[in-house]
Amino acid sequence: MAGSKNRHAAEASQEEAAAPILHTLSAFLEARLLPGARLCVGFSGGVDSVVLLHALDCLRRSGLSIDLSATHVHHGLSSNADAWSGFCRDFCRDHAVPLEITRVEVPRTSAEGLEAAARRLRHAAFSASPADWLALAHHRDDQAETVLFRLLRGAGVAGAAGMPAERPQPGGPRLIRPLLDVSRSQIMRYAETHSLAWVEDESNADSHYRRNHLRREVMPRLEGHFPGAVRALARAARHFAEAAELVEELAKADRATMAGDGGRIDVARFNALSPARARNLLRSELRANGFRAPDARWLDEALRQLKTAAAAAQTCIATADGEVHVYRGELYALAQRPAAASLALSWNGESALPWGEGRVRFVERTGKGITRRMLAGPRVFLRVRQGGERLRPDARRPARTLRNLLQEAAVPPWERARLPLLWCGERLAWVGGLGVDAAFACAPGEQGVELLWETGDGRPLAGYARLGKQAAGTTTP
Repeated sequence: MAGSKNRHAAEASQEEAAAPILHTLSAFLEARLLPGARLCVGFSGGVDSVVLLHALDCLRRSGLSIDLSATHVHHGLSSNADAWSGFCRDFCRDHAVPLEITRVEVPRTSAEGLEAAARRLRHAAFSASPADWLALAHHRDDQAETVLFRLLRGAGVAGAAGMPAERPQPGGPRLIRPLLDVSRSQIMRYAETHSLAWVEDESNADSHYRRNHLRREVMPRLEGHFPGAVRALARAARHFAEAAELVEELAKADRATMAGDGGRIDVARFNALSPARARNLLRSELRANGFRAPDARWLDEALRQLKTAAAAAQTCIATADGEVHVYRGELYALAQRPAAASLALSWNGESALPWGEGRVRFVERTGKGITRRMLAGPRVFLRVRQGGERLRPDARRPARTLRNLLQEAAVPPWERARLPLLWCGERLAWVGGLGVDAAFACAPGEQGVELLWETGDGRPLAGYARLGKQAAGTTTP
């Protein structure tokens, strides 16, 4: 009888400990996931991710329709990394959860720092998951630490918004953090009452890392003097997130009034904004083009240079993530990109050749592109500009220097050295962004090959192609 009472008491304790987490998880997922959705957990083997995966498995067994899996990133930074991977493998096997283990090599001398480099590679691995959703186990205490940490570094409203509960990953599953309303103490209670095991990353005890110092030294004292500080900081993150949405809406509205015919920000109109709105718009433009948030000093210097630049001047303002250019009165934000091939790339009938951050595709057409018979002769290859090239895009006009054609097409100077040029032997046949030389143009009804310069996911790369068509009088890929 005593044993039965003890067993019932233990079960009641488990249910009490599990209820807040299971309820939070269930409400979060039911509002987002369709039945049968593929949900992958970022599984480090630490207590937070163990509880998240265990709770999701409980919900799955209780009828939640999800295709559950996990992914573990082996960073190789600790001597215990192999043991952690082994623990994750055993845990997932015991709970019938498919596990993917990805090994990454974190550069120890990266300028971004060891933690940031590991985080970048980890998220790259998350983006490669074939799931629909990728769940991380960050909780309320993590959110509070993030807000305080970023405020101490001088973050604006976007940074002070902390970690979003949901955000897209380009080319990957949508990232979610379903435990942001759950406290660390609730997670620990869940783990202990369910007798769960987990791994401890020894680096979490090293107060040399500022984030660890906040967690281990500052937050407990703060909570001691200001009870409810963690909850208040997490609540503040939601307020900051709302403010950040409004600020971004203002930036989009301003951009709509700033955009010229080519869709880029007109610098003269930009300079007419108040300093606060100009900074806000520039931050938004940088984020949209893959830059990290710039610091206040860089923004002030950028605004000064944009204000003082002559209308026809070319301005370049560099950051660690790329460059901001002004060309013909318009603003270009260009993130760092792979260099174009410096050597010639021979074409031997392939459907595509790599080029910089994208590719050049060769598509069979009728009456369009380069006539097929002209590609059957001497060596055909892609190469960057060498200088002195000439192109005849219109059969009614003589050949002209590529330099003049590119200037008329408003191709920015920094882009001209990246353009793919297709040669047939010693003759220039095609220029990305301008089109086909008239001597190589396919006649109506003739078999041809159209060249398309694209990003890796198929988007056209030459944003100035429309201008090139007007200037050169030809069809642009």
